Amino acid sequence: MIYYNTLKHLFIFSGLLALISLVSCDPSVNMDDLEAKEKLDISNFMSNNDTIDFERKSSGLYYYNLVAGTGPRAEAQDTAYVFYALQYLTTQIFETNLGTSDTLKVLVNDEKLLLGFKEGLSYMNEGGKAILVLPSSLAFGSQGSYYVSPYTPFLLQIYLVKLKKH
Repeated sequence: MIYYNTLKHLFIFSGLLALISLVSCDPSVNMDDLEAKEKLDISNFMSNNDTIDFERKSSGLYYYNLVAGTGPRAEAQDTAYVFYALQYLTTQIFETNLGTSDTLKVLVNDEKLLLGFKEGLSYMNEGGKAILVLPSSLAFGSQGSYYVSPYTPFLLQIYLVKLKKH
């Protein structure tokens, strides 16, 4: 009897998940429109922040060195201790550890980091602060994630507090 109830709940749950996924697939959303909107959003952000001299890297990352660090340069095998704020281009915060005493401890080339985060760290020296604009290709991509829409660019502030060289 317990097995039958568990199986019944599993089928009901599976059906609900299938229904939710069908409802969430909106065929009226054109991916080309989202990609064009992303480009426009980045262009507008750059125009509205033209006093910041961002350097556009070949990857599409926009990088600005706010404070040049005086310590060693971050390398792939190093452990970095950072404060960061990941924001939408509207400056609404998506994720941050600013305002806390807990730095994020991460390998500079950690595959769990956003591509733009890793790349930005690779340009920094210990003690440095940088502002980056990450196109979606260096953030959550053209597919987005559970919490992020496809083709969403981000603003990333990084303060590289300390490096542990390896």
